[in-house]
Amino acid sequence: MIKRRSVLVSTAGMLLAVPFAANAQDWKAKYPEIVVAIVPAENAGGVVDRYGPFVKYLEKELGTKVTLRVANDYTAVIEGQKNRQIHVGFYGPGSYARAYAVSGGNTVAFGTTQNQDGSIGYYSVVYVKADSPYKSLDDLKGKKLGLVDVESTSGYKAPVFFMNREGKAPDKFFSVAQVTGSHENAVLAMTQGTVDAATNWWNSDTDSNLTRMLNKGMLKKADGSPMKYEDFRIVWKSPLLAGSPFAYLNDMPDDLKKAIASAFYNAHKKDKAAFDKLSDGKDLAFVPVGHKDYLEFIELNKYLEELRRKKG
Repeated sequence: MIKRRSVLVSTAGMLLAVPFAANAQDWKAKYPEIVVAIVPAENAGGVVDRYGPFVKYLEKELGTKVTLRVANDYTAVIEGQKNRQIHVGFYGPGSYARAYAVSGGNTVAFGTTQNQDGSIGYYSVVYVKADSPYKSLDDLKGKKLGLVDVESTSGYKAPVFFMNREGKAPDKFFSVAQVTGSHENAVLAMTQGTVDAATNWWNSDTDSNLTRMLNKGMLKKADGSPMKYEDFRIVWKSPLLAGSPFAYLNDMPDDLKKAIASAFYNAHKKDKAAFDKLSDGKDLAFVPVGHKDYLEFIELNKYLEELRRKKG
């Protein structure tokens, strides 16, 4: 169902730089504030630091107040957009498909990021510590797995889906498959010995949640010395997943949607410093995507919901 791909760019909405005359922006009276919601892969303070400059850039481009909301989980963003309290939300592919369904099609993807190598998308991986005896997923049978959030694609949906397809349903294959709440928490649980392995997102050996945690000095050995990338090993990797999308409310005025999309697509040129801070300089640009790029994740969600019904 989910295929490897190097390009996911939709041809829809390819007008990247459209001038917006001030007198055409009638939406400002109705939308004096635009709320952008992010689910943290890191602690909330780290998200504010990472997205702060980009929010200021958006305010300048849109000419209106932009507020960053750091949500507890994807469900909060999904409900926030359903209730029209959040105008732009950041999702994983699976949580986006859920948001689209819950909103009756009013939450629509418009952009994602392009990796340094020109590809679009990312992977779900399972990490273990390099000094552990585990060399493959088979070695983890009967061990403890740390998952992220039930609406996280890389941290929950993709590993549960693909492991089930491989005959290794997490709730049966592992002695424990527990939700930790965030990507950082999953890694911390593994390094602290609470779990033997942890799911996470991964773009490359130099661009992942793990590398960001290491760069911030968050991971320590028992003696207090800093851990290195070589202290970890990947024992499982998913096929390439669709890029995590930003999605806006489709019933907003067209001029507003175009202004938001244009600001995102041109961020790497108009405010490179703010754009680079989002990914520590690991992404090339925001590129257009559309709902059709995530249709397969609607099927993935249906599969997972059917699994839950069977268990129930």
